[in-house]
Amino acid sequence: MRRILLFSLLFFIFIPSIKASSQTASEYILMDMESGRVLEGKDYNNPKLIASITKIMTCLLAIESNRLDETVVVDESILKAYGSGIYIQVGEELTLRDLLYGLMLRSGNDAAVMVASFVSGSEKEFVKKMNAKAKEIGMKNTTFSNSSGLDEEDNGNLSTAYDMAILTKYAMQYEEYRNIVKTKKYTLKTNYKAYIWHNKNKLLNYDYITGGKTGFTEKAGRTLVSTADINNLKLIAVTIRDSDDWNTHTSLYNEAKDKYSLYKVLDKKDFKVKDDYYKGKLYIEKDFYMALTEDETKKVNTKIKLEKKKDYKTKDKVGKCEIYIDNTYINSVDIYIQKEKIIKEKKNVFQKIWELIKFW
Repeated sequence: MRRILLFSLLFFIFIPSIKASSQTASEYILMDMESGRVLEGKDYNNPKLIASITKIMTCLLAIESNRLDETVVVDESILKAYGSGIYIQVGEELTLRDLLYGLMLRSGNDAAVMVASFVSGSEKEFVKKMNAKAKEIGMKNTTFSNSSGLDEEDNGNLSTAYDMAILTKYAMQYEEYRNIVKTKKYTLKTNYKAYIWHNKNKLLNYDYITGGKTGFTEKAGRTLVSTADINNLKLIAVTIRDSDDWNTHTSLYNEAKDKYSLYKVLDKKDFKVKDDYYKGKLYIEKDFYMALTEDETKKVNTKIKLEKKKDYKTKDKVGKCEIYIDNTYINSVDIYIQKEKIIKEKKNVFQKIWELIKFW
C-alpha cells in the first residue's frame, strides 16, 4: 500500500551516499522510475559501447511513428545485417509491430535494419532521428550510429548507464512498449513461414520484473537494462560491461526492496502555494511519488519558482515545484494557473433604476 505524506512546502532530507553494489559492472545505475532519482550507481555518466540495448531507442521511435499496424514488405536492406537475427527474408510480409517483437525478444539485427528502413526510408535518416530524440529527452552523453547496436568499425553506439535509464523511463510511458518488453513468447505466421520467439531476458522468470533488453558484442561486453515493480517501487537497473549482470540486477532490486518505500511527496488535491501575484488557483496535474527510506521522509525539501507572466490564461504553465533531497535536485513538477471567474452581481429592476437616478 502506498504511503502518503502530506508535506509543507519547505522541508529537508538526507541523501545516502551512492555505493557500488557490484564489482563486476564497469558502470551501473539503479533509478527510481517515478521520480528519476538515482538510488545507487557507479561511474554511470561515462560513455561506453552499449551493444543491443540500443534497440530500446529503435523500438521507441517505431512506436512513436504510429504505424505499428502497417504491413512491412522486407526489402534488401536486411542483407547487410549480421550477428543475432530473426532471419526474415526479402519479400516477406509482417507488421511493424511484429518486427518490434523480433527486435526486442530476439534482438534481431535484421529487424533493426528493417525498422529503420521502413520508418525513415534509410538507416542514415533513422540514426538522425535517434540522436535527435536522445537530445530531446536529456540523454546528454549519447551518440547513436546505427539502429542495432553493432560495433561497425569505430562507429559503435556510445551511451551511459544514466542515459539508458532516462531512455527506459521515457519509453515505459507507452503501453505498447511495456507490452512488448514483458512478453516471454511471441508467435507469428507470415506469408513465408511461422515463428516462435522466446525472450532472451532471463530476468522475466521473476514475477516482479516488468521488462528490459539484453545486449552483447565482443567490444561492448554484456549490457543489460531491466525494469521492476516490487513492493510498489517502480525501478530501472542498467549495467554496462558486466559479466554477472543477472545477479547484479536481482541484487540491486533486493537491496532496494529492503531499504526503500514509495511515498507521495506532492498531492495534487492538497497542493497550496502562497501567491500574491496571480491570485488564482495554482495547481499541479498529477501527484509526485518518490522512493525514500523511512528516515528520509522527515527531511524533504521543495522550492516553488513562479514566472510573473503579464498575459496568461487558464491552464497556462506559470512555474514549477522543484523537489530536492538535501541540496541535490531530483526533479520538478509544472505548476499551472486556474483563473478565477469574475461573477457579476445581477441587479433587480429597482437597483437599476436607482443606478440611473442617483447621479441626477
